[in-house]
Amino acid sequence: MPGDSEVYGESVLVVFSDLDGTLLDSVTYHFQPAQPALDALRASGIPLVLTSSKTRAEMEYWRRRLDNRHPFVVENGGAIYVPEGYFPFSLPGAIRREGYEVIELGRPYLELVRALDEAAEETGIPVLGFYRMRVGQIRGRAKLPLAMARLAKQREYDEPFEIRGSHPPDPLLKAIERRGLRWTRGGRFYHVMGENDKARAVSVLIEAYRRIEPELYTVGLGDALNDVEFLRLVDIAVIVRSPAADEMQAALPAARVTQAPGPEGWNEAIRSVLESCRHSEMVP
Repeated sequence: MPGDSEVYGESVLVVFSDLDGTLLDSVTYHFQPAQPALDALRASGIPLVLTSSKTRAEMEYWRRRLDNRHPFVVENGGAIYVPEGYFPFSLPGAIRREGYEVIELGRPYLELVRALDEAAEETGIPVLGFYRMRVGQIRGRAKLPLAMARLAKQREYDEPFEIRGSHPPDPLLKAIERRGLRWTRGGRFYHVMGENDKARAVSVLIEAYRRIEPELYTVGLGDALNDVEFLRLVDIAVIVRSPAADEMQAALPAARVTQAPGPEGWNEAIRSVLESCRHSEMVP
């Protein structure tokens, strides 16, 4: 198998992973405890596809930090970014943009913001979305450095928001659904979006990888409720220990659950998966 290059080789294994609270520590955003597993994936030529609620600007920052050259999914499946030339074929519906083939699955951002405001007004439930937050507010609420908070505000397909006060969320969430939109809940915020989600984006990429390797085996890792649907699609689903782990496990009874949270748990899970695959001769 080839190493971790810009063009996908013939790996029989692909890993799809969330970032915050999964590969990245939920407080410090460090990933160093996962480095042994990251190195093992790279040495085996196994693609690591980052699948997050983060913006394209944030994802490009983390791809540089992680030396990752594989496709990535932004803003809860709002769009898929594939480096040009990565697959030996063009992706249906993709547009070329700044060195990527981009498949847009989400709705325009301002449409989401407008619908969220209308749902809040209709139900009398006050919300605070990123659109109306200053960078400093995002920094404080998301526990991000200031430069990263600026990147988090550059949204295109998904609006994170808080419900203010102690209002029950159900009336607001139903009002969002009545407007033909979807919502999910991540580790820190609710999110409003179009018909997209991580699962839809991951399914597009699995199909693309399987055009090259029909016997493809897939692994997924996540720590929050917005990861559940894409974890249903993979062969090995891993829940990285978090406050949502019990609720996720109820929805995914066959999933593995790590002992440790964050990058320590991610490292534990990937090393275990690779060891199992070596025994079955799937990994060199």
